[in-house]
Amino acid sequence: MKPLGPIPAGFTSIDGELAIDGHLASDLVRRAGGTPLFVYSRRMLAERMARLRTAMPEDLGIHFAVKANPFGPVLEAMSHLVDGFDIASAGELAMVFKAGISPQLVSFAGPGKRNDELAKAIHHGVTLNVESEGEAERALEIAAREGRTARLAIRVNPDFDLKGSGMKMGGGAKPFGVDAERVPALARHIIRSGGEWHGLHIFAGSQALSADALIETQSQTLDLAARLAGEIGAPLVHCNLGGGFGIPYFPGDEPLDIEKVGAALKARFAALPPILAETRFNIELGRYLVGEAGVYLTQIVDRKVSHGETFLVTDGGLHHQLAASGNFGTVVRRNYPVAIASRFDAPPEEEASIVGCLCTPMDKLAEKAMFPHAEVGDLVAIFCAGAYGASASPSQFLGHGPAHELLV
Repeated sequence: MKPLGPIPAGFTSIDGELAIDGHLASDLVRRAGGTPLFVYSRRMLAERMARLRTAMPEDLGIHFAVKANPFGPVLEAMSHLVDGFDIASAGELAMVFKAGISPQLVSFAGPGKRNDELAKAIHHGVTLNVESEGEAERALEIAAREGRTARLAIRVNPDFDLKGSGMKMGGGAKPFGVDAERVPALARHIIRSGGEWHGLHIFAGSQALSADALIETQSQTLDLAARLAGEIGAPLVHCNLGGGFGIPYFPGDEPLDIEKVGAALKARFAALPPILAETRFNIELGRYLVGEAGVYLTQIVDRKVSHGETFLVTDGGLHHQLAASGNFGTVVRRNYPVAIASRFDAPPEEEASIVGCLCTPMDKLAEKAMFPHAEVGDLVAIFCAGAYGASASPSQFLGHGPAHELLV
C-alpha cells in the first residue's frame, strides 16, 4: 500500500459527496457538460492572496505567473487580486489581453523569444526580461526600426540556486538569463542605446517548501541586486525577486511557513542599502497562488482485477494531469492527494490503483492506495490541480482532447 498526498484544507462534503464551495462535484460535472473537468475555487484564490498580503511586506508587489493556469476566468479573477502578470510567450500575451489586463502590468520572460514576439511586446509597452545579449540587441533594433522605446529588464542567472527546489532555475550553466558577471555591461549598453531601463529579474528555483531555504535565497537575491546596481551605476527601477513558493503534493510534505518567509523579508526591507531605497520589488508566483484551488474530476468507466490487483479505469488521465501521473519532473513516483469524490466521507476499505484511459502504462493517477469501494460511475477527485494541469499536459495525446474547465 502506498500513501496518498494531503488533501488541501477548505474542501467539505454534502451528504457524503465532495463539495467545492458548496457545489456538489456531480452538479458541477453536469453544469460543465461532463468529465473530465477541472474546477477552480474563486474563494480559495482570494483566501490565498489575502493570507499572502498579510504575511508579505506591504510594498511588495505580487505577480501571477500565467503559465501556471492561463484559463481565462482565472486570469480575470486574478486581475482583481494581484499587481502584475508574468508571461512566457506571445500566446500568453494574447490571453492576458483577452482577460482585459493592461500591458503595463505585464512582463515577458523566457529564452528563445522570436522577433515577432519581441515586436508585439515592444508595441504594447510590455516589459521584456531579456535573457541574453543577443536578445537585448534584437529588441533594441526592433524598437529603433519601429520608432518605439523598448522597456527592458535583464533576467539574471545568479551564482546560487534555491536549495531543495523542484526545478533549479539558477546557478551554473543555464539556458535562462544572463550570467551575473555579464549583467552590468549589458545594462549599461541598454541605457546607452536608448532602451527604457527597467531593472532585474532574478529567479533561482521553484516548488520549495522550506522557509529557511527561501529566506536564504531572497537574502542572496537582495545582496546580488545591490551589488549589480552599484556596478551598473544607475538606479534600479524594479527588481523581480522570483518565486519558488511550493505547495504540499506528496505524503510527508509540510506546508510552507509563509509567515516566517514574510517576516524575514520585512526585516530585510527595513534595512535595504541606499542604492535599493527607491527600487520597487515584486515576487512572481504561480502554483502557490492557484495550485490548491483546483480539483480535477474524472469518472470511473471500468473496474477490473488483474492478478489480484484492482484497477479503477477513468475517462481522464495523464493527458490532463501529467504531474499527478509522475511524468512531470519527479524521479520517484509518489501519489498526489486523490479521493473518490462521490464517496468522500466513506472509510477506505480496499487497495486499488486509479488509471486513465490512455494505452500506456505511464497513465497512472494513483498507485496501490487505499480507497472506499468504488464502482463504475463514481467520480474521482485529484487535488492540487489548479496549477500545471490543463496548461502543462499533452491534451492532444491519442486524440482525447482537452478537459472542461470551470471557475466557481
